[in-house]
Amino acid sequence: MKTLLILGAGTGGTMTANQMARHLDPTEWKIIIVDRDENHYYQPGFLFIPFGIYTSGDVIKPKRNFLPPQVEMIFSDIELIEPDENRVRLTRQNRVIHYDYLVIATGTHLVPEETPGMVDGGWRKNVFDFYSVDGATALNRFLKFWKGGRMVVNVVEMPIKCPVAPLEFIFLADWFFHQRGIRDKVEIIFATPLPGAFTKPRASAILGNMLSERQIRLESEFNIMEVDAGNNLIRSYDNREIPYDVLVTVPTNMGADVIERSGMGDELNYVPVNKHTLQSQRWENVWVIGDASNAPTSKAGSVAHFQLEILIENLLRHMEGLDPLPKFDGHANCFIESGFEKGILIDFNYDVEPLPGKFPLPGFGPFSLLKESPVNHWGKMMFRWIYWNVLLKGEEMPFESQMSMAGKWS
Repeated sequence: MKTLLILGAGTGGTMTANQMARHLDPTEWKIIIVDRDENHYYQPGFLFIPFGIYTSGDVIKPKRNFLPPQVEMIFSDIELIEPDENRVRLTRQNRVIHYDYLVIATGTHLVPEETPGMVDGGWRKNVFDFYSVDGATALNRFLKFWKGGRMVVNVVEMPIKCPVAPLEFIFLADWFFHQRGIRDKVEIIFATPLPGAFTKPRASAILGNMLSERQIRLESEFNIMEVDAGNNLIRSYDNREIPYDVLVTVPTNMGADVIERSGMGDELNYVPVNKHTLQSQRWENVWVIGDASNAPTSKAGSVAHFQLEILIENLLRHMEGLDPLPKFDGHANCFIESGFEKGILIDFNYDVEPLPGKFPLPGFGPFSLLKESPVNHWGKMMFRWIYWNVLLKGEEMPFESQMSMAGKWS
């Protein structure tokens, strides 16, 4: 009996387990998936919790609900991956699992301790994140009674999960304070290490204009050195200081600690892969999906979905002794909630930045690219149902893995 071992039962790991369970003969293959947490989190929903649009109950479901019965689910921390020996050591009962193929889907997580002063004094009092359920819920409690002042939204360093999320938070905050009638009492500043509002120039210009129109100050190339919680300010390496009344931070994101312990990652604990095949650069029976790799694309659920078909095909090809196909083009697709029941959609890959147009049907849409529309907002809101009921189960979606230029205006 051969073993396919999947580490991580988040978006990428769960989709992989569902797809491979359909392809592998259960009399020949055993599929095992390991995760430390019994809860599955709909991470795009964290954004809405601070503003009372979602609650924690809307974004949490049991992981077991989304896996087929033939997949063995083990809840345990991972002590060590030993890829040269084709085995993984778990902390639970000191179990050792020998594998024939390994799929790493361990994701990325917040490390606020990496920034001096961030967790000293103000953490979860007037310094918050919204990339975790606990952080988003604490921020919700704070904003309910906040009377106004200076809100600073800061990205510590790239890469981060869902690069558009800080902008979405800012746009929703602008809408939220308007709804409460206190927008004139709130100053919003976006401090980012990027040279503009976003990573891609054309989208950055459009999104930067939206910030300006909403009287949101952009502080670009701000590389934070420390949080001075005693004086309520953040300080950059070039000695710029930005005072705050409330700091909403996107802390350093890093890959799983076990990747570092196992000597498999780069300086941020991401596994180096061939960016087109998703195969490990060092171990030919090790594959990576989603946020856990160093592929230079957005760390977002849509990317894991676009990687899935290519990962499955390449795994099956390799099992048959064939070479993997270099088909992944870095495709990413992101709804950007812009407040006031409108949204923007961007679609891009390694080589092509976001362009205007219609998606997914050329000339028809119904979604508009690089343009605000109510339809884009409702697409974002509907996606939660699609995520739980279609995407996680590895079902077919009406989108190609590779980005198409059809319907785009260059």
